[in-house]
Amino acid sequence: MICAIRSVLGVVLMAMVVAGSDALLYAGDAGTLAVVSQVDPGYRLGAEDALLVSVWKDEQLTREVIVRPDGMFSFPLVGDIQAEERTVEDIRGDLVKRLTKYIPNPNVSVSVTKVISYKVYVLGRVNKPGEYVVGHYTDVLQALSLAGGLTPFAAENEIKVMRRVRGEQYAIPFRYGDVRKGRDLEQNILLQRGDVVMVP
Repeated sequence: MICAIRSVLGVVLMAMVVAGSDALLYAGDAGTLAVVSQVDPGYRLGAEDALLVSVWKDEQLTREVIVRPDGMFSFPLVGDIQAEERTVEDIRGDLVKRLTKYIPNPNVSVSVTKVISYKVYVLGRVNKPGEYVVGHYTDVLQALSLAGGLTPFAAENEIKVMRRVRGEQYAIPFRYGDVRKGRDLEQNILLQRGDVVMVP
């Protein structure tokens, strides 16, 4: 039974990566940016992301704001708000709390209008190498799918995820051939901002 499940999983994973998956995110020609319209509710914001903040019945308090490089954005009455590494619901709650000093029971909504900060890169022997802007957390398989899948001559068991942590560069191995067979699935890690998937 376990072998059968692994076999089916392997077929599904192989089809998804080799053929690509339009359900995740449309990727244009190599080197182009792909921006999603739907953002994961758990998405944590970063610098350059754009938000639409609106307060019901108050047009003066409805505006688009951009997260600055310091992770903050400014809003009337309340000043600077920390946005980096927070969700839109976190920010909404913060705004409601601060605006209550000036407006009774403020009805605040916050939505993401542009995702710029969560970028991953897929390079090497894939069909659509380039930079991808994604509105949800993406694992290695999904990133390969966004890039159109592996080319026929890709070394599927020599893929590496390049990650920079506090100035230090790390190479995390990813053996696609094993994952395709349903083995060592923990290799399929979630990518962080700026990660580079290298396919030799």
